[in-house]
Amino acid sequence: MAVLAHRLLDLLLPPRCGRCGVDVPTDAALCLDCWRAVTFIADPLCEVCGIPFEIRPFGRAVCGDCLARPPVFDRARAAVVYDDATRSLILAFKHADRLTLAPLFAAWMRGAGADLLEQADVIVPVPLHRWRLLSRRYNQAAVLAHALGRLSGVNVVDSLLLRTRQTPSQGRKSASQRTLNVRGAFALRNNCGGMAEAIKGRRVVLVDDVFTTGATVSACTRVLRRSGARAVDVLTLARVT
Repeated sequence: MAVLAHRLLDLLLPPRCGRCGVDVPTDAALCLDCWRAVTFIADPLCEVCGIPFEIRPFGRAVCGDCLARPPVFDRARAAVVYDDATRSLILAFKHADRLTLAPLFAAWMRGAGADLLEQADVIVPVPLHRWRLLSRRYNQAAVLAHALGRLSGVNVVDSLLLRTRQTPSQGRKSASQRTLNVRGAFALRNNCGGMAEAIKGRRVVLVDDVFTTGATVSACTRVLRRSGARAVDVLTLARVT
């Protein structure tokens, strides 16, 4: 009965490409042209921050930035490059209620972060401030985290971190401005003592939608480390390169 209802729904509202809107065979999919336009991040890449290399370096695959200024997180990975091909997809997911894209995005992220998820004890999303959450109605990072949890079997704790103040948008800010903007903006929830105990000595995968300079995930990582996390890896849908 459920299969028949799904087929009837497909006839009435056929699945559309998440980017351009043409008909596609299944929900939460892209057409071939849009799929080809997406740049997936794969080896060779920096083994620390995950930024892609044009050619594989000799010796240890670590970028100059990570050698000069090691990040506070252990490793970071992203599924796709944030560019003209993915920007409209991600903005639609983030601001226009296109939550049907979450399973597709989570599948991409699971592929990119397979090693991180295999070693993870818990997944934690980057939080939104309560006023922004009220206006947007959902936290896109939490939606991705729960979709990843279903795919990977890793426990998701979406109430651990708290955004203590509503920071201005990170868009159009320099790297140093982004760092200042989110400094002290995250904390552990007061009523999450049991959750805090659950991450002590454990590996955490911190989830967000886009990695730009790493300021936001670094601020969250510091809170998680102070709370006893043994390691913090970062997994995002996209990365600005």
